[in-house]
Amino acid sequence: MFYHFILSVHVLVCALLVLVILLQTGRGAGLSVFGGGGDSLITTPTGSNFLKTATQVLAGVFAATSLFLTLLTNRTGMSSVTSRFSLPPATASQPAAPAAAQPKAEAPVKK
Repeated sequence: MFYHFILSVHVLVCALLVLVILLQTGRGAGLSVFGGGGDSLITTPTGSNFLKTATQVLAGVFAATSLFLTLLTNRTGMSSVTSRFSLPPATASQPAAPAAAQPKAEAPVKK
């Protein structure tokens, strides 16, 4: 029950985090048309302080719920994918011996 509550909070925080990040404006939004560096020309305060703090809070909650979900996961019943398959039994036979190399006939040496 507690796991499902944390999971639903986690999913909600993920969606809100994506939304808040997409609502933020970039640095010098649209001023790169004039050659860049426009963000230093205009220093008016924006309403993005709320969005920055909301992003920080949501990121903290996201990290905390990720940690709690990891700790609450019961790993005793889990199995690996490789544990589903068994290896064929090893045979005790020795590898086949290479064929006996026959000596090559030497070519006659011309004098």
